[in-house]
Amino acid sequence: MTIWIINGPNLNLLGVREPEIYGNKSFDHYIEELRERYPQVDIKYFQSNIEGVIIDKLHEIGFSADGVVLNAGAYTHTSVAIADAISAISTPVVEVHISNTAKREEFRHRSYLTPVCRGVVMGFGLNSYEMALNSFIM
Repeated sequence: MTIWIINGPNLNLLGVREPEIYGNKSFDHYIEELRERYPQVDIKYFQSNIEGVIIDKLHEIGFSADGVVLNAGAYTHTSVAIADAISAISTPVVEVHISNTAKREEFRHRSYLTPVCRGVVMGFGLNSYEMALNSFIM
């Protein structure tokens, strides 16, 4: 089973960026922990700050991977193009957020991705990724 985790803008700064919201663990460290806990799953990882590059990656893997765990960051609230890319592929996508976006600024309350995703996990810190990963394993 191959699951891709795709992170969008500013998530390369996890561990240093606003630790009161996002925690103090780097994603590189966290992804290694996930790989150790789930040796039966081929967990691939990709991060980009560029919307079009995220779309290209979805197109590239969207007909062969078993699942995608996507944290599109701020693009969640602005990108019709990423939503269209999710609609265009056959691989199921689970939307993930580290924070509970419903408890944050009002502009974060709307997701263009939710209607085209299999589900959403948010508000559980980095554990949101593991919960999304488990949705493909069960």
